[in-house]
Amino acid sequence: MVGMIKKEDVEKVRAAADLYDIVSATVTLKPSGTGTFVGLCPFHDEKTGSFNVRPSLGVWHCFGCGLGGDVFKYVEQSENIDFREAVELLADKYHIELHYENSGNGPSRENTGSKRTRLLEACEEAQRFFVSQILTKEALPARKLLGGRNFSQADCERFGCGYAPQGWDNLVRHLASKGFTQKEILDAGLARQGQRGIYDYFRGRVTWPIRDSTGRTLGFGARKLYEDDQIAAKYINTPDTQLYRKTQVLYGIDLAKSAIVKKRQVVIVEGYTDVMAMHLAGIDTAIATCGTAFGAEHAKIVRRLIADDSLGAVQLVGPLKVKDQPLSSRIVFTFDGDAAGQKAALHAFGLDSAFLSQTFVAVADDNLDPCDLRIERGNEAVRSLIARAKPLYDFVIDAAISRFDLTYTPGQVGAMKAVAPLVAQIRDRSLWDAYARKSAGRIGVDLEVMRREVMNARRQMHVRDEDAYAPKRRFERDEPRVEPGTNPYANLATRKALERRDAAEQAYFKIDDAVFIAEQQFMAVLIQVPRAIDRTMFGQLTIEHFMTSVFRTLFQAIAAAGGLPSDDTPQGLWMHNLTKAGGPMLNQVINELAVMPLPLPGDDGGNGAQPPQSNAPGGVGGGAAAVQLRPAAPEEQRYATELLTRLLDMGFMRQIGLAKRRMAQLPDGEEKITLLGQIARMETARKDLQAQIYGNTVG
Repeated sequence: MVGMIKKEDVEKVRAAADLYDIVSATVTLKPSGTGTFVGLCPFHDEKTGSFNVRPSLGVWHCFGCGLGGDVFKYVEQSENIDFREAVELLADKYHIELHYENSGNGPSRENTGSKRTRLLEACEEAQRFFVSQILTKEALPARKLLGGRNFSQADCERFGCGYAPQGWDNLVRHLASKGFTQKEILDAGLARQGQRGIYDYFRGRVTWPIRDSTGRTLGFGARKLYEDDQIAAKYINTPDTQLYRKTQVLYGIDLAKSAIVKKRQVVIVEGYTDVMAMHLAGIDTAIATCGTAFGAEHAKIVRRLIADDSLGAVQLVGPLKVKDQPLSSRIVFTFDGDAAGQKAALHAFGLDSAFLSQTFVAVADDNLDPCDLRIERGNEAVRSLIARAKPLYDFVIDAAISRFDLTYTPGQVGAMKAVAPLVAQIRDRSLWDAYARKSAGRIGVDLEVMRREVMNARRQMHVRDEDAYAPKRRFERDEPRVEPGTNPYANLATRKALERRDAAEQAYFKIDDAVFIAEQQFMAVLIQVPRAIDRTMFGQLTIEHFMTSVFRTLFQAIAAAGGLPSDDTPQGLWMHNLTKAGGPMLNQVINELAVMPLPLPGDDGGNGAQPPQSNAPGGVGGGAAAVQLRPAAPEEQRYATELLTRLLDMGFMRQIGLAKRRMAQLPDGEEKITLLGQIARMETARKDLQAQIYGNTVG
């Protein structure tokens, strides 16, 4: 058994890991001042960003669900793995060799990598195998199918098209020769268990790699080629595994991500060849679901990439103008125009109001899918299809109205009865009223009659009223989506969200005073810029200088961590030591203080008083945690000294107050005179402190 990873190697990985790079692979991050970046939390559903990342400190925290930590904790949460696996995964990413305690008696590193890492490696090796087979003689039917769809060999290479041979265990034997165990091959979803051993899951099919936004292969989609295929389904996908969840993967997201973020547009098609056709036609924001309908989990992925909070607290909803782009922000579905397509459009009504307000539908003439449209009419027709997309609500309502002959009164009533339940499902109160008015005008019925029909339908369907356009409080929490028959609080983020909601809604302990603010700001500065703290003045602090219980406890944790760190302490190690000393009770407090904006003057880059980081990605102020604690800017030093002075001054005030109360209870005598001398000395020290910092005295 391999032992623990050596501590010095863990710190090497921590120093090398670029938190900004890792988080921004799946979350669109925007500068929020003081070296902090904000985005939509990947661990709970929200519409207004409360997820804060502080790359220079190597810390992240979500004020919505309460989760937070360092780069290892982020990888643990996002990949659903433990600490050791997170270190190993990042070590692989940054090419750092790990050493293990007492590893001499255990198996080699190559055979004991983390399970998730091994599954990823198995999928990558399977992809290389499938690609190597596409040019074989046996793969001629696969090449004919792709060539018949107007895809060249270069196109197939770009999208990773491959071929799974017809044999029983070609891939299994190949992976075994590369050192993968049968269990790893099964767990990766690449094989099935038979009576005589395991056998290939994909056989005699064209394959497409399904990757995450960072380009890691998680699974595969495959199309049937031969009539004697024992699996009747035309398309099959990797079954759900530790890596692959069909409700959480989108084909083409690795190719489309940067364009989606830039254009704030995403085009959702129904198949792998449709994604290829779209990209080749210039629609580089195209993606597709894999063996399932587009659902809430997919919507969360898309929302994180296209969210726009450029006006701060104002929630921007609906199609928005995008600088240097011909089309507004939008989510475009390419449904068929037939009954199945309209059914799929109705299914999309179940998504949240803010998402639907910018959802469009594109339907080609003759119900051609994008791939067939490109074959028959060329790339320009594909681009025109997306440009002519109409809002989802209009598409569904117009489709229902078009089925009736509105020349006659019975046709008008029939159309109204058909449209009312559709309008009723629009949860936003302003939108449903607008569409009721629009539908009444098109059908030719009285507006009040239409409204009455819609209201009756809303009551019968128990549709809740929403305001998708309402401004959101920064830390407003969305209710968790709970599947029937499941424990809603089995998820850590959901549990923490409930705890925070309970704390926010209670009315018996509210804090908003100068003492709390001073203690909070001091602790934030100490955690974020410890070199701004004057060591001599800090040495005068005791637990009695803090009144707030959590900061009294945190002060003790700082002492347990060794007090102020030395100037050459690695930034990540300082945060690690402090978090370790604070324990689970204080972890969330430390994370919040680490990402909390400080009231300091900012530079043009929105980085507050913090000096820019040399290893920032693209010069935006992110990057891996600094090798050592950065020097404090003059503004930070002044602010830290001001806060220290407030704490010490309050400490003098409390001591003087206690001494005067005690003196009032004493009879005249030596003890009273001694106490009076102590009070005089404390008052003198207090005035000296105030004079030193503020240049004057009080009282």
